[in-house]
Amino acid sequence: MTQPPLQNTRFNQLQTTVGERLLGWVTKRWRDKSVALIALFAGGYTAANVTTLYLSLLKVQSVGALGLLLFFEVLIRLRQRYAGQQPGLAWIAIDNFRIGFLYLIVL
Repeated sequence: MTQPPLQNTRFNQLQTTVGERLLGWVTKRWRDKSVALIALFAGGYTAANVTTLYLSLLKVQSVGALGLLLFFEVLIRLRQRYAGQQPGLAWIAIDNFRIGFLYLIVL
């Protein structure tokens, strides 16, 4: 006996999207995964080192934090404009670098 098809609810759409993304991550090449992971760690490493130097050189730390915020906001705007629906490996690496950097800043 076959099951009737599922209704097209928001939960079913969410479940389908999560399943497709998870399957897409599993089927990606190892090079893409490793570049993304290295970019994430490099962002964290850079945040740990550069922010201490950058913010200590500036006398007003709020100006330095504003500069970092503006830099990453420009990166986000560029990605939205040029990356498209399926971003390339460089955009994924930039995104992961940004995520790692901001995560360590907030942490």
